[in-house]
Amino acid sequence: MDKQTTFAFILIGLILVVWLYFNSPAPQPQQKKKGQTTAVEKKDTAAVKPPVQEKREAKPVEEPAPFGAKQLSEKIITIETDLAKIELTNKGAKIKRYFIKKYKTWYHADIKDTNFYNQHVQLVSSKNGGDFNIIFVTKEGKLVNTSSIDFNSSATNYYYKVSSKDSVAVNYEFVTDQGKAIRKNFIFYGDNYASKIDVELENMNDVISSYRYDVVWSGGLVNLEENSVDEANHSNASAYSGDEQVVVDATSAGQKVTKDINGKVDWVAIRNKYFAMILAPSNPSSEGGAFFEGNHILNQYGSKEIYSASLKMPFKNQKLQKDSFTLYLGPIDYGILKSYGKNFQTVFDFGSFFGLKFVIRPISEFILLPLFKFLHGFISNFGIVIIIFSIIIKFALHPLTRQSMKSMKKMQMLQPKINELKEKFKDNPQKVQQETMKLYSTYGINPMGGCLPMLLQMPILIALWSLFNVTIDIRQQPFMLWMTNLSSPDIIYKLPFKIPLFNVDVISGLALMMGITMFIQQKMSVKDPSQKALVYIMPVMMTIMFMSFPSGLNLYYFMFNALSIGQQYYINHKHDNVELVPVANPNKKKGFMSRMMEAAEKQAQEQKKSIKRK
Repeated sequence: MDKQTTFAFILIGLILVVWLYFNSPAPQPQQKKKGQTTAVEKKDTAAVKPPVQEKREAKPVEEPAPFGAKQLSEKIITIETDLAKIELTNKGAKIKRYFIKKYKTWYHADIKDTNFYNQHVQLVSSKNGGDFNIIFVTKEGKLVNTSSIDFNSSATNYYYKVSSKDSVAVNYEFVTDQGKAIRKNFIFYGDNYASKIDVELENMNDVISSYRYDVVWSGGLVNLEENSVDEANHSNASAYSGDEQVVVDATSAGQKVTKDINGKVDWVAIRNKYFAMILAPSNPSSEGGAFFEGNHILNQYGSKEIYSASLKMPFKNQKLQKDSFTLYLGPIDYGILKSYGKNFQTVFDFGSFFGLKFVIRPISEFILLPLFKFLHGFISNFGIVIIIFSIIIKFALHPLTRQSMKSMKKMQMLQPKINELKEKFKDNPQKVQQETMKLYSTYGINPMGGCLPMLLQMPILIALWSLFNVTIDIRQQPFMLWMTNLSSPDIIYKLPFKIPLFNVDVISGLALMMGITMFIQQKMSVKDPSQKALVYIMPVMMTIMFMSFPSGLNLYYFMFNALSIGQQYYINHKHDNVELVPVANPNKKKGFMSRMMEAAEKQAQEQKKSIKRK
């Protein structure tokens, strides 16, 4: 392996290390003991104001009349569908609590309590007061938030069971003595994560100012994963406007971000790692808009990001105005999101390579994810799915990796001749370079031939990294032995200290296995004694980096490396028809890389002659 190839390997390694370092999930923060209430359930929203308050400098309501005067006792209505359990409250006519039945809390296996509310994922918490409010400013300059209004409900029962294709409607109404009315009408479906909500404003044309009201989701979503730092890394808010997704992300601890959008907005969304809230008006208006506020909080419990999102709705100053909305509360599952249309699937983040989403997304969206789903269609164990998936990807990349390995094998076979040149012209480095280039030309070897195929593979490998890091399919899915959750690290030992720079304090079994296979690969491919450092440095660095990665991801890379070892062994021992023979026509048109190297060499010679003449 010569200097150019070594440099290319180092460059590839540095790119991978830097990319993985800035995109890797953070180490798991210290958690409370089993059975205790998790920190994420104690979400502090005191610092998060409804976004409309940030925009409008209106004074708060100082007196109960005309809105919010009645003090009714709280009435909670529970709706249970095939997919969720929802609690509505007449205090604000909003969603008080929302549970998803298919997905479990991360600590559910550690507690003996089989209570539904301790077992299932909760997206909306009553401790935050619930969510889905209407905010507007009166012509007197008073800010009104329906969260402080007591509504009357038309519901006759406190519990409704809805299944299959059935649905249930729950209507809330607040009417003043002057006949001014605010209504929220909810429709929930038995087999759907999306509900329909109608907002009616009657006789409000002489009340609402600025020809606008806001529909606000102010409490964010409950944090749901054991590693709160990792979940915060995947949390954000966004809007779909102008045929593109606009993302709002508070990336740094203590950071507060705001975003104001004017014009047509198809939807606004708030997400954590695996779940999302999406609010979409049925008829988006060019006179509408959206407003976001996000806070990144770091405390003794870990890290969390809290977002508020509001849709700015034009008020048409008419006697009765009715606007309809779709409210999605459910998993970030690509297939489910896409079924709703309206580009909901854009919320699914396929990742990027140094900010280039258009490189990664098509690979994941149209090739990798469909293949992964197809395999799971007839294989229930996701660990086995990942193994077969890695075999298929390895075969698909075989032409590239085979060409890379054959090129490296030729370079190894040529190394003795290069060493002879170095010995023969040890006092003339320029001559060594010239003669080496002649050897490459004679035997038809491209010095970068072993590295270019590896570079071409990088978008695919990074797309796989992103896919396995965010897909909800492997959340809490077991494989075998100690690998009980493919979406989190398979920790076999916890260190009493953190490894400097990497901030890692756990040992992952699969990461170790992946590192061992990487070391074997390096040992088989690097034969130049002067490059021994590569054999040890890269595997060690990558192993430490992968310690905090999901075990499903490490399982994939372990299998991929193991298959590469077999491929390398075959080429090294069977040669795979690799022979070091002079090419039949060395004067034929050279490749791009050869021409570039010759041009660089010629330029260097001319510069040297110019210096001598001076």
